Amino acid sequence: MKILVVEDDDQMGALIERGLQAEGYETVRVSTGVDALIALKGDGFSLAAIDVMLPQMSGFEICRRIRESGNTMPVLLLTARDTVDDRVFGLDSGADDYLTKPFAFAELSARVRALLRRRSMGAPTTVEIGNIVLDSRDLRVTVAGRAVSMSPKEVALLRLLCSRAGTTVDRTTILEEIWNGTNHIDPNIVDQYISYLRRKIDTDAAGVRIVTVRGTGYAVELAG
Repeated sequence: MKILVVEDDDQMGALIERGLQAEGYETVRVSTGVDALIALKGDGFSLAAIDVMLPQMSGFEICRRIRESGNTMPVLLLTARDTVDDRVFGLDSGADDYLTKPFAFAELSARVRALLRRRSMGAPTTVEIGNIVLDSRDLRVTVAGRAVSMSPKEVALLRLLCSRAGTTVDRTTILEEIWNGTNHIDPNIVDQYISYLRRKIDTDAAGVRIVTVRGTGYAVELAG
């Protein structure tokens, strides 16, 4: 999942980015409204976290333009302005949530997860194969009834493989669907995340295995 961070304070922006990346999200950070709108012309953003007090174009205006363009992705506004009128104006501009500075990163992270869950409601979110049950809405994976901790990226990759069980998913498809494209991404990251999944999923307990299809990609198969 890719998150757009719009923050003109370099220190604050870097802190938000590092925290989100540590939780497995891909991030793109810009410092102006114009750059934010340019970035959003591309595909693949799951959420935007936008500072309200920006030069030239406020976060309120960015949010309004996002909605006018027909983009329905969740928007979280970040601001030191905490009056009721400010919060109401932000929500009326099209924001989904409003977080007042200063805030603990744990709260920002929880708000992001909640917004992403809300967005995915109504769409099929659970995949079951063998003894694996994967709920992409709650980012929860169980193997033979035991919860397995995974990052959002790991959950997304496992869901992709499980939803196409028995067929090979090539590297290009994985990079495009999980990392939103192949540009500026080291293809070896796919192998790295497959390794993470194999460490976390015991084949005997799961009843499935992740198979390497040499020169092509990977597949999930029932163990037998």
